[in-house]
Amino acid sequence: MLIRPEQQHDIAAIERVVTRAFATAPHTSGTEAKIVDALREAGALALSLVAETDGEVVGHVAVSAVALSDGSTGWYGLGPLAVAPGHQGKGLGGQLAAHVLDALRERHAAGCVVLGEPGYYGRFGFRADPDFVLPGVPPEYFQVVRFTPEAGGGTVAYHPAFEVAA
Repeated sequence: MLIRPEQQHDIAAIERVVTRAFATAPHTSGTEAKIVDALREAGALALSLVAETDGEVVGHVAVSAVALSDGSTGWYGLGPLAVAPGHQGKGLGGQLAAHVLDALRERHAAGCVVLGEPGYYGRFGFRADPDFVLPGVPPEYFQVVRFTPEAGGGTVAYHPAFEVAA
């Protein structure tokens, strides 16, 4: 498997992977592929990596900047993270998550937030943190990994692309 930055010719494959990966997810909005497209169109994809096996895109992860109410900078949101159904359960999603977190550390980011399953994202260092709030979301599902101990906090706002309609 190869993990690499997305390229222009990957866009249709990314859309298929994301759509299929979230088709049966319990907490899907049905807009995940549209969110990735809207982030790309807005120039807001800080990182967009694909997992490729035998020349086929089978996974994708997007990372975009988030805003914190305390004015802290250098914060990012991980997601959507998607693996094609036939390739799930093989560690591809974990490898994509680990790659983007390493890339953010190399960029000297302050930290990363994720809205997702605590049991899954906890293995990458994500934890619920009372200093960070995503309105309308149960706090245990909104998690944080700090890359610097003095990194801020507050109410988190994702890019407007996350408000795209179905």
